[in-house]
Amino acid sequence: MAVTTDRRKTKKKRAVFSLCPFWQTGSNNTTSSSASSTQNLSQAYYSNNNGNGVNSGSYRHGEVNGNDNKKKDSSKTVSLIARSLLPARRRLRLDPSNNLYFPYEAGKQVQSAIRLKNTSKSHVAFKFQTTAPKSCFMRPPGGILAPGEILIATVFKFVELPENNEKVIDQKSKVKFKIMSLKVNGGTEYVPELFDEQKDQVTVERIMRVVFLDVEHPSPALEKLKRQLAEAEAADEARKKPPPDSGPRVVGEGLVIDEWKERREKYLARQKVEAVDSA
Repeated sequence: MAVTTDRRKTKKKRAVFSLCPFWQTGSNNTTSSSASSTQNLSQAYYSNNNGNGVNSGSYRHGEVNGNDNKKKDSSKTVSLIARSLLPARRRLRLDPSNNLYFPYEAGKQVQSAIRLKNTSKSHVAFKFQTTAPKSCFMRPPGGILAPGEILIATVFKFVELPENNEKVIDQKSKVKFKIMSLKVNGGTEYVPELFDEQKDQVTVERIMRVVFLDVEHPSPALEKLKRQLAEAEAADEARKKPPPDSGPRVVGEGLVIDEWKERREKYLARQKVEAVDSA
């Protein structure tokens, strides 16, 4: 009776496996594939290393370096894509923010003003560019602002005479101005080449158009422009003034050097240097 029971259990197991053949097939395929892959790896190892394994370390090292380079390239690509998709972080607050307003006076050189404020926590270099460098220029054309520092720049433009004596008022000109910014370290001296050396870090703050204002009809924009121009002129005059005189300077042990005498000594020294150079 025991033998008959064991035969019945065996038949049931065979029936179950016959109903689910993929279990058995999958296990066989897995075993065969793992065996074949192991064999292929061993054959590749011995064929690449001539059976002695001498170059195995260099081969693996080269493969790791290749993977690292691929990872670096992919990370750079991802960072560039992310930077192109994300909006650029503004470093400067501009006033006005979109247009440069000029009083319309045909045949004359007119002025506009723009207020720049560094809103970041680091020093920022700024630079102006224009599509009409022959008829426009900026003062200053660029510079460096400390965190929180404010500067009012003046923009000069020559207004050409219109055709057929037409008056162009409240119309946007084709001339454009671009204001760029660049994060720099404190104590950096401004040179325009900074923006060429670090192109990847340059941010275009704004591209502004020219808008003419009618000087014969007062408007809030015209009044604001006059105030900003007055502030810019006052700041420019303050920069031109010499520092206040703090009295005669004492050098060494109580020796008082007159300012005029010091300047004359410098002048004579400069004359000697120029005479030597010319000789």
